[in-house]
Amino acid sequence: MISVNQVSVHFGNFELFSNISFQINQRDRIGLVGKNGAGKTTLLKVLLGKVQTDHGEIAFSQDLKFGYLPQQMVHKNNKTVHDEALSAFAEVLDLEKKISGINHLLAERNDFQSQEYLDLIHQLTEANERYQLIGGASVHADLEQTLIGLGFSPLDFSRPTKEFSGGWRMRIELAKLLLSKPDILLLDEPTNHLDIESIQWLENFMKDYPGAAIVISHDRAFLNNVTNRTVEISLGKIYDYKVSYSKYVELRKERKEQQLAAWRNQQKLIGDTEEFIDRFRYKATKAVQVQSRIKQLDKLERIEVDEEDTSSIHIRFANAPRSGTITVEALDLTKRFGTHTVLEKVGLVVERGEKIAFVGKNGEGKTTLSKIIVGDLDYEGILKIGHNVRTGYFAQNQDELLDENKTVFQTIDDVAVGDIRTKTRNILGAFLFGGDSVDKKVKVLSGGERSRLAIAKLLLEPYNLLVLDEPTNHLDMRSKDILKQALMNYNGTLIVVSHDREFLDGLVNKVYEFRDKKIRQHIGGIYDFLKKRKMETLKELEVREKKSAEQPKKNSESKASYEEKKDYDRKLRKLKNQISQAESEISKMEKDLEGINLLLNKPEDIQDQEIFTRYNSLTMALERKMYEWELLNNELESMLEE
Repeated sequence: MISVNQVSVHFGNFELFSNISFQINQRDRIGLVGKNGAGKTTLLKVLLGKVQTDHGEIAFSQDLKFGYLPQQMVHKNNKTVHDEALSAFAEVLDLEKKISGINHLLAERNDFQSQEYLDLIHQLTEANERYQLIGGASVHADLEQTLIGLGFSPLDFSRPTKEFSGGWRMRIELAKLLLSKPDILLLDEPTNHLDIESIQWLENFMKDYPGAAIVISHDRAFLNNVTNRTVEISLGKIYDYKVSYSKYVELRKERKEQQLAAWRNQQKLIGDTEEFIDRFRYKATKAVQVQSRIKQLDKLERIEVDEEDTSSIHIRFANAPRSGTITVEALDLTKRFGTHTVLEKVGLVVERGEKIAFVGKNGEGKTTLSKIIVGDLDYEGILKIGHNVRTGYFAQNQDELLDENKTVFQTIDDVAVGDIRTKTRNILGAFLFGGDSVDKKVKVLSGGERSRLAIAKLLLEPYNLLVLDEPTNHLDMRSKDILKQALMNYNGTLIVVSHDREFLDGLVNKVYEFRDKKIRQHIGGIYDFLKKRKMETLKELEVREKKSAEQPKKNSESKASYEEKKDYDRKLRKLKNQISQAESEISKMEKDLEGINLLLNKPEDIQDQEIFTRYNSLTMALERKMYEWELLNNELESMLEE
């Protein structure tokens, strides 16, 4: 599809890419990784032709169609969600107009044997064939399925796009991109504005997508579930690994060790050569050898090592006063915005030291309850904040509350106390503020930079309750690791709203799910919750199936004809068979995994090293099948509710 050959890109005197070469093939799923500033987004723009190369060439397959989702974009305000998403089908819409126009002309003519009439018939046939070929008949079904998969409800379809936040409008752009079915998807941080359910839907979509994809993401779980190849940009060079992200991390460590060993050997060679030159530079009998060594050094291709701060940065929270046993308690808590009810008679108890995740679809009230807890919103019902609780809050607009006239360094230094002040620059470096950037004024920082600074500031203040709303959206993987480790060591109480499964894994021990204006408690970590949700859906299904025996009959009598009932019953049987088959496959996979686990518990008996590969493949296959099973159940529930 695409061949990148010896491409170089310069910005002034700085060389961003140096003679890089790689290929992109059909159905490749590439995770593009590297430090901030390494050139990931620029590489996407090079492929799109938005950034010119200084050297080399890029060869494309004929009529290759790109789909690009940038991190930031300008949104239109003059259409509904449905009409904006429908604009993805430009060719289909043009063909519909063309077919309608030709049919109108044919209806007005009766010269059936004329050449003009036959030409119109030929044009109509071609247009209809093309319309069917590109799936014109299913565009509305595809549109609805994609919008719902990304979190929109059918009621949202008729709403103007201007009523939605930037994150939701980004979803509309993503829907348009997926619906247009390009040959290659270029996605720059696509999960930043998605909730967990939408991310899982996107993962499932990507597995079956027939084209290629290049993804920039700081979401490890997403990369592991979507990609089968990892391309790293480091010091202007490309390192291509034909593996998913987690395997890449292992292989990269090995490469770094080899690279460092080669660098050390070369440095010794250079040192010995320079010592020889300095020692015999002025001896006539050694002049030939000296000149030879000088030429040798000049021709030597120097090995570069990508500098990486591997030192362990331990951020310790400032000691905060001990709070009461109950940190937060809510009873019959309700929140309405006008006539719209977001939360209705919900209750929860948060005890000292608990680490809790708020999860659920966007718009279900996670941020609303967070704001109520920290005192930013009024409410109906009862909310009690425990004795001696000091609350720190990171909102999604937290960056707007920083003092714009302070520098980055002053912002952190003013709140740091004790020994932590000696590590201020290390902390700032962990959150991507290095070198001269610490002297920048807050007012010149981008939105992402402000968010990172606000998180760093929050970590150093003496709070015993932290409420964090999507704290990882603008953090790279290393910064997320540092934040996660700091929060795991935090001895206060934590409530975090996040869609990042890898970040939540091992951090939280309780999950509150927001759904249908209610909240529901799940004990355990995020993956325990996701697994339980699938099983609970199955139990709900069993109850509904008992009630469904008379439901189709009632529907057929009041709403549908006999033929519609037959079609309904046929679809219901097919769906139940698919669910039954999926359950059988899941059961078999789980038994196979149990067998492998027994072997893994006795590593000394393992003869076949491929068992680890089989274990990983089977685990991923089970996750995919569980997700497929959940989608089928959701579809069945929708049918039974009609």
